[in-house]
Amino acid sequence: MSLIYALVARGATVLAAHSADKRDFSQATQAILSKIPPNNSKLTYVWEQYLFHYISEGGLTFLVMADDSVGRRMPFAFLGELQQQFTTKYAPDVIFAADEYGLDEFGPEIGRLMHQYTTSPPPDALNQARQDLAQVKDIMVHNVEQILSRGERIELLVDKTDTMAGQAWAFRRGARSVRRQQFWRNQKIMLLSVAVGILLLYIFVAQFC
Repeated sequence: MSLIYALVARGATVLAAHSADKRDFSQATQAILSKIPPNNSKLTYVWEQYLFHYISEGGLTFLVMADDSVGRRMPFAFLGELQQQFTTKYAPDVIFAADEYGLDEFGPEIGRLMHQYTTSPPPDALNQARQDLAQVKDIMVHNVEQILSRGERIELLVDKTDTMAGQAWAFRRGARSVRRQQFWRNQKIMLLSVAVGILLLYIFVAQFC
């Protein structure tokens, strides 16, 4: 299969989706949705042998997961038609008032488009996608693994921070104990020095008496 999973989202809120695969791609898609900037953009993420392509425009994100063998022209052609059909069917007030999966009735239409573009994509749509991609030559490609590992690195950083905080507390406690011991040692030395001084003074005075 070429197109595996597709969705329409408002920010990080998925409004409608369709999957041609039984596997769960929610972690990867949520990671991508959370990183999409608010400005209009087109971008591709790489995950294993799959590519996540998206178009973000007007606060909406249209995303499709595809085999890397199909390239980017066909998936972006699919996304363009998906965007057109979704925004034609639903008014902006309906779109921006919908809850998570509140427009999932559109899921079968996403599935129909996925099947159409996988089996016989319209030539006109492919030509338009080729022109669009030619105009945007710097569509970035990022690795999903880098995004998914950030959380692990953050958790690791938190763990290290907690450990360092505990070590710092233990160090401060140990430093106070050392300072206290050093203080009493100095006091003992001082007292001993005074005693020795008094003894020497007594011996010196006793010699002239």
